[in-house]
Amino acid sequence: MNSRISPRYWLVAMLMALVILTLFAANLGPVKLSFYTLLTRSGEEGSWHIWLNIRLPRVLLATLIGAALAVSGAIMQGLFRNPLADPGLLGISTGAALCVALAILLPLPLTGVLKLYGHTLAAFGGSIAVCCLLYALSKTGHGNLTRLLLTGIALNALAGAAIGVISYISDDQQLRQFSLWSMGSLGQAQWSTLIIAASLILPAIAIGLRLSRLLNILQLGDEEAHYLGVNVESVKLGLLMLSALLIGTAVAMSGIIGFIGLVIPHLIRLQLGSDHRWLLPGSVLGGACLLLLADTLARTLASPAEIPVGLITSLLGGPYFLWLILRQREIPRA
Repeated sequence: MNSRISPRYWLVAMLMALVILTLFAANLGPVKLSFYTLLTRSGEEGSWHIWLNIRLPRVLLATLIGAALAVSGAIMQGLFRNPLADPGLLGISTGAALCVALAILLPLPLTGVLKLYGHTLAAFGGSIAVCCLLYALSKTGHGNLTRLLLTGIALNALAGAAIGVISYISDDQQLRQFSLWSMGSLGQAQWSTLIIAASLILPAIAIGLRLSRLLNILQLGDEEAHYLGVNVESVKLGLLMLSALLIGTAVAMSGIIGFIGLVIPHLIRLQLGSDHRWLLPGSVLGGACLLLLADTLARTLASPAEIPVGLITSLLGGPYFLWLILRQREIPRA
């Protein structure tokens, strides 16, 4: 008798957990709020303002960014057929952050809608450049685990050095922005940034979910996928663009937040299996829950001060990454 819980039940349970966590996260902080006060609006007007214009946008942005990072990690792992492919470890997030730093230091004369999406476009350019480099490396036949990780280390070092140079020549205001980007923070969340993030992340996730069946076929190998009628290069390019867009948007809005794209797909895969039709929606919910929990801890553990959320995710993800490395029985040699 099969006692395995249906993936549908797991997704429903995760959705319920996300809703509960969202409700509680929106009421936790230096200023204590109660559900009764918010529902009846019987308290001070300032309490309602804090909840509506400060807490709620940040909570919703955390769920969006967490979902984007987790889905991009799941797509990257499926695309490279590598369980350790992670946007942060492979240098994609740092590449996006470097372009955002350049956009801050040398702002382009954009107007209207383009000005609102300026940093996001810059981050997308950096992330897609690194993604294309890694994809080209994987196609040469040398894209094994060791080489990909070493490439990511090198890209992280180069981009980090470039960001350091930009920080050195920047003014005080620009330096503060760079510091937030390097550690990851959701403290700048507003309704405007939430709308920008949602307009890019939600369509990208929806397209990724529609491509989940094709991503399953790609796991059989390029030749088998071609015989099954899949335009392999077009699908891979589309998935690469989706990952770059999700990572770039996340970095532009919150800075570098690591390990979510590594930890969540692994945990979801343990429960739901490797079928991307379940893995991707599970990653959406799992990533949203993890980053929302990490951000809630970041702004409440040292209240009224705030810990960068990137530090929290690194403390959670670093040991998990070491565990994944140690459990690899065979790592291909470069």
